[in-house]
Amino acid sequence: MWREFWAAYGKRTVGAIAGLFFGFVYLFAGFWDMLFFILLVSIGYWIGKKKDLGNDPVFPWQRIWNWLMERYRPFR
Repeated sequence: MWREFWAAYGKRTVGAIAGLFFGFVYLFAGFWDMLFFILLVSIGYWIGKKKDLGNDPVFPWQRIWNWLMERYRPFR
């Protein structure tokens, strides 16, 4: 059972645990930083989910670069 879970959701789980760890580190700086803590856990989960699904890269740098070059080409 655990092997199937790890095969299906392994990277997602590691991403959420990493976000949780860094969130706790940041959380101890103050109570009102709870929103930032939730943001870190969510980002960790999202990156892990993207890696689990494996269809697209986490950050599509080439697509972003192409969009910037089309939009802001300095010498047209």
